[in-house]
Amino acid sequence: MANGRLFLIPSPLGDNDPAEVIPRQVLESIQHIFRYVAEETRTVRRYLSAAGLKGRIGDLEFRELNEHTTPEEVESLLELFSTPDGEPCDVGLISEAGLPAVADPGAQLVALCHRHGIQVIPMVGPSSLMLALMGSGLNGQSFAFRGYLPAKTDERKKAIREIEKQSAQFRQTEIFIETPYRNDSLLADLLSTLQPGTMLCYAANLTLPDQTIMTRTVKQWRSAPPTIGKRPCVFLILAK
Repeated sequence: MANGRLFLIPSPLGDNDPAEVIPRQVLESIQHIFRYVAEETRTVRRYLSAAGLKGRIGDLEFRELNEHTTPEEVESLLELFSTPDGEPCDVGLISEAGLPAVADPGAQLVALCHRHGIQVIPMVGPSSLMLALMGSGLNGQSFAFRGYLPAKTDERKKAIREIEKQSAQFRQTEIFIETPYRNDSLLADLLSTLQPGTMLCYAANLTLPDQTIMTRTVKQWRSAPPTIGKRPCVFLILAK
């Protein structure tokens, strides 16, 4: 039985017109894909409608893959790559925002495809992590993505100290993200925990008209701390 391919389809980072941030080749590839795996079906339906499939959404098949998906349910996604008659069927993987399988449970599907010899095709699109690094002015030669820091204040401050120590040791930019409603509490912990000379950048609402990318020393930020609010945000530090 032949299998289709897995297309890793990027999505806008915010409420953009897809044509503003998604390459034409990607938008064209969507036209022939009828099966999709997504973290949240409602978000992907809205994106595909704006990307040129309005009026055809009802003909598409959607499956969800998120933090609640069991290993058995992940394995069952294999059936998407062929029809009941054994014909190959391409599948699209789309995350909530940006690149699929990066800080995203969709990585499980990519791994599954590799285990079963299914071709994986990553496609070009916006990455909040790389855009933030590009715009930060920090070390782009050596960097590490730390994902989400702990939610509890004491554990988070401990993680911040450890990350700062590694940044200083390796002269490495450390990149991390947070759930938007905790942005300002994370920023407060960063400013109270990091050394005054450590560089701190926040990059919020990237690719949107009100995007903000600002890099200062912790000492400078302490004298005039910003309010980030509930905007999607990437944080970066570089210690001396």
